[in-house]
Amino acid sequence: MIICNVVGARPNFMKMAPVINEQLSQGFNQVFVHTGQHYDEKMSQIFFDELKMPRPDLYFGVGSDTHARQTARIMTEFEKFCVERKPDLVVVAGDVNSTLAAALVASKLHIPVAHVEAGLRSFDKTMPEELNRIVTDHVSEFHFTTEHSANENLVQEGISPDKIHFVGNCMIDTLFSHLERALDRRPWVPFSVSPGEYALLTLHRPSNVDRHETLAKLASMINKVSESLPVIFPVHPRTAKQIASSDISFARRVILCEPLAYLSFLGLMSKSRVVITDSGGIQEETTALGVPCLTLRANTERPSTVLLGTNRLVDPNGSDVHTAMQEILSDKWRKGEMPPLWDGFASRRICEIISSFIKTFQTV
Repeated sequence: MIICNVVGARPNFMKMAPVINEQLSQGFNQVFVHTGQHYDEKMSQIFFDELKMPRPDLYFGVGSDTHARQTARIMTEFEKFCVERKPDLVVVAGDVNSTLAAALVASKLHIPVAHVEAGLRSFDKTMPEELNRIVTDHVSEFHFTTEHSANENLVQEGISPDKIHFVGNCMIDTLFSHLERALDRRPWVPFSVSPGEYALLTLHRPSNVDRHETLAKLASMINKVSESLPVIFPVHPRTAKQIASSDISFARRVILCEPLAYLSFLGLMSKSRVVITDSGGIQEETTALGVPCLTLRANTERPSTVLLGTNRLVDPNGSDVHTAMQEILSDKWRKGEMPPLWDGFASRRICEIISSFIKTFQTV
């Protein structure tokens, strides 16, 4: 039986690395496909090295493009692979275009799909990721969920409960596995800051960076934060392009740098006083680390990080950020708690379920 694992963009790597490595340790016959949706070495290749993932068996190199053309290219290449190699199960993760494309191809070829991180919903269909999540879930046979809200969402959408498996969070598996190595690097030293005495910022979501007016307001807010703490800002390529083409400027204590490798970023995040972000996965990682997180969004598909964890949704145009920073700097931010099954063993539970599927498959 051939299991095909698919990755395409940076968030996929942290989710799939422990699943792939667990499969290899258990002797699964697996094929590893990288679509090349993220193609910059700092956004892709270095992750394979740091996460100790095997080299992909196939690399499509589709690169950046519009949603439609990128998805179409991945589908075309992945269909060729599926017709030739005939995998018996396709495993996808998250909500990027590679996730959707591989799931659609597999389902139309009647190949079962397993979705890692299924059921998350922001209930905001202006987000491309939300559409990818919904469609992927509705063509999948196995739904591996990270929190109880995901189970509830799937049931409400008519997914049979026997297809839903609450396994925990694979990104947290990766975090726990690599945290010690990340801290050993002391990644704050090159920025001339000390642990607990800086903020960490990420911005990449189109709704935040594509319009000059919105990005300018965010820059003003970040400059204000830097009056209290230096801000380390690894700049996503999408955001860098917008900054370069505008008159937006940052204060001296906002330290702009290129995207960071996984271990460097994890080490910085774990020792930051606060993380300010519009990312999805970082909301989960900060909750696991117990680090205050301000999410520059009106909604989140990861409600457990707000209900249980250290995350808060903030309006960058209002007083939310100022109020939150006052709480953080005065040590009044709640400590939060770890969501259920975020224990570092999600990938093992996933592989146990896949193993049962293999045994059933072999007896048919």
